[in-house]
Amino acid sequence: MPVFLLPDLIQKFPDASFAEPTGLLAVGGQLNTDSILEAYQNGIFPWYHVDEAPHWYCLTPRLMLVPQEVNISKSMRSLIKASKYTLSCDTHFIEVMNACRNIERKNQDGSWIHYEIMDAFNQLHKEGIAHSVEVWRDQQMVGGLYGLAIGDMFCGESMFAIEPNTSKLALIGLCKLLQKKEFKYVDCQQDTPHLKSMGAKLISKADFFSFLQENKTKEIIREKWIEAVLL
Repeated sequence: MPVFLLPDLIQKFPDASFAEPTGLLAVGGQLNTDSILEAYQNGIFPWYHVDEAPHWYCLTPRLMLVPQEVNISKSMRSLIKASKYTLSCDTHFIEVMNACRNIERKNQDGSWIHYEIMDAFNQLHKEGIAHSVEVWRDQQMVGGLYGLAIGDMFCGESMFAIEPNTSKLALIGLCKLLQKKEFKYVDCQQDTPHLKSMGAKLISKADFFSFLQENKTKEIIREKWIEAVLL
């Protein structure tokens, strides 16, 4: 499949079904809140280094997690029961992004979470579309995640853990919140063993695009999720 070259002002993305097997669909355009929302409504996400033009991807089959099906292992249940950690939502969004940016990841050179991404997502957070979950031990943030709420789908962007299993706690907490808000999926974007161990499953290209079409009819709710996260 060809890789599409986008104009600076993105009004519409190419059909995401044309993405290469690597997921790459298009290069170019401006990264801003409008282009991000248009992308995510179509199953597309930006992934590139700061010295590059924006690269836009759509991976299929897609790894998705139904919030009600999040896997809480016996060891995680014990950790939750011990009440060692507390969770919050939308209280330290940019700090969560920074922590995700700075965490060391195996086989990764640098981070895709650069200033252009941070600026755009922080604006979306101010607009009540991007959200974070924070994990605390005493007064120290030791884990968390962030992403976008698009209709009935939460598009997970990144997570971090300073202490063992705290990113899992953040995901479990997120799924508890999403159950209350009646979300259908967490879009995991990347197919990873870690997320599969948490209950995420691959859905077919056809099923993913069918869900996206239905999800486009849902309103994008703009609200802060300032609330306690109960496990």
